[in-house]
Amino acid sequence: MTYIITYLIIGIFLSLLFLNLYFRIKVFKVYKVLVQNRIEFNSSHIFNKVKMENEVLSKYPAFTNEILSFSGHIKKSILIAVILVLLITIMGIILKNI
Repeated sequence: MTYIITYLIIGIFLSLLFLNLYFRIKVFKVYKVLVQNRIEFNSSHIFNKVKMENEVLSKYPAFTNEILSFSGHIKKSILIAVILVLLITIMGIILKNI
């Protein structure tokens, strides 16, 4: 049983690394476009849709797809990372108690 949980933890950790690389590549492609066009915003815009629409999208309407894509990739990356870290923690707790 401990071997199964250990292998699950290793698999989840490897998927965390793979997803990190995958989203990093996707984010940097869009980030490059945003930097080249000098589009600036901060994390409060990424996590607040109303603020993003009022302050950033209205200022840069030609780059709406890139801005939304960038913020979407960041949100997905954070969500997946949190879920995988929680799974690793839960599996570690179970492994410790066996």
